[in-house]
Amino acid sequence: MTHATIGCVKAASEIVGDKWTPQILRFLANEERVRFCKIQDLVGGINPRTLSARLDRLEQEGIIVKQPTTSPSRCEYSLTEKGTGLIPILKDMEAWSTQYAA
Repeated sequence: MTHATIGCVKAASEIVGDKWTPQILRFLANEERVRFCKIQDLVGGINPRTLSARLDRLEQEGIIVKQPTTSPSRCEYSLTEKGTGLIPILKDMEAWSTQYAA
């Protein structure tokens, strides 16, 4: 493995390695657009500040997009093409966990 490869793995793991981020992404993969409250309900147990921070980071990284709705002060979140590219990795992690994790 080259140093460049190690750097790429490190960069990807810094994005998806935050607590709750894989669950958020897997949920968004199954929905076209989702409101904050629905993400919070379905991810379960996440503090609103933590969810907001994770969504902000994912938006800054270009993995999700935040879109205003017609309702005042409401937004919906969806995956970008870059975010959709992470879904096979998360599915592979899920398969590995099913097979090997206790």
